Amino acid sequence: MKNLFIITAWILSGTVYSQIIVGDAIGTAPINNKSSVLLEFANTNNKGILLPYVRQKTSIPTEGSIILDVTDPTNARIKFFNNTPSTTDHWTDLSGQGADVSFYLNSQPTMSQITEDSNARSIIGANFTTVNDGVLVLESSTKALVLPVVSDVNNIPSPSPGMMVFVNKTGTKRLAVFNGSKWSFWKP
Repeated sequence: MKNLFIITAWILSGTVYSQIIVGDAIGTAPINNKSSVLLEFANTNNKGILLPYVRQKTSIPTEGSIILDVTDPTNARIKFFNNTPSTTDHWTDLSGQGADVSFYLNSQPTMSQITEDSNARSIIGANFTTVNDGVLVLESSTKALVLPVVSDVNNIPSPSPGMMVFVNKTGTKRLAVFNGSKWSFWKP
């Protein structure tokens, strides 16, 4: 019976395309703009999305990847891979400054402690993807991720390193990333 349920869920997941809202049934995107949303979050005003802590960057990452680079835990930075030759390693630093996240890594398993399944991934928006690496792959040519929205990063009581939100304050709309010690803001 359990196997039948799993197989049925797997088949349905491949044939059903829908928007996913994490946290509630409403989300933050206006009702008349839901058709362009692939994944969005509840309007809690005090939570964000956490980026993966990456101890060893892959040699050929996928364009659009955003990570908390902890290859040097005392100088952790949020980075975006855009594959442009303007940077030495094709990664753009979104933090602007490093943070010491060694304390947080003490509770994270090391590569020698886990066996990573290189084929493990979740795909939202399509049956398959051409992306070679990534735990969560958003695959759509017409839909996008809506970041968790906050009116002020100070509403987040204890942000975790690698947190990302969209600040929607009157006169100030920004992407905000937290590297473990400071928030950095990116203007559209």
